[in-house]
Amino acid sequence: MMCQMMFGQSLDEIKQRLKTLPKKWDGRESILELKEADYNWRQMEWWAFYFEYKCWLLLRDICEFPGDRINKVSFDMKYHINFDIKAKAIKSDEHKVILNDTEAMEIAMKKHGFHGEIIALCDVEYNDEDRTFQKWHTELKGGLSDYEKGRIQRTSSSRYRKVRAELCEVLIVILTEKNLTNLDVYKQGRNANGRPRPPKYMINLENINMYDHTIIRY
Repeated sequence: MMCQMMFGQSLDEIKQRLKTLPKKWDGRESILELKEADYNWRQMEWWAFYFEYKCWLLLRDICEFPGDRINKVSFDMKYHINFDIKAKAIKSDEHKVILNDTEAMEIAMKKHGFHGEIIALCDVEYNDEDRTFQKWHTELKGGLSDYEKGRIQRTSSSRYRKVRAELCEVLIVILTEKNLTNLDVYKQGRNANGRPRPPKYMINLENINMYDHTIIRY
């Protein structure tokens, strides 16, 4: 594989360390662990930040956290090249993963030749109808966030929260400039001030064989 030839032992070391990731993530235990570390524990998508945190713990002595900052974008991690760290629920109608700012990724690739993605694929369990987990998390945070208050004022319904996640696979994907034409572009809409948000690249996991990648199974 191209990435193996380019990065050799460095990518192997990342793979070996990620193999030690815990497989089952309980929502309450994970959030309390994040809270103790003061690491994004208030976030609704706690499981994605838990994965990011665990990657940081395992790789912080060999990788830079965060990676390069380009314009207003900071990549999650750097080891020779920049990496983003993502999580995706496997039982979903949508098999695409939103990556990062298109312009920033293009600049990073011109600088380093490659860009990496570390993607956790998880089987998730959702909150019960009484939203017990959500109520617990809200109480732990000390009440509703401004976003949640705004949603209530708009009378829009709240999504069910994920209460558990089981890690099934981790994909390490190495992208090149030639790959960019295979990626989709995700248009984010507009900011509160009406200005358009910059578009992001998006990868379709059904087409993963189009990219240089490694699969770690748990």
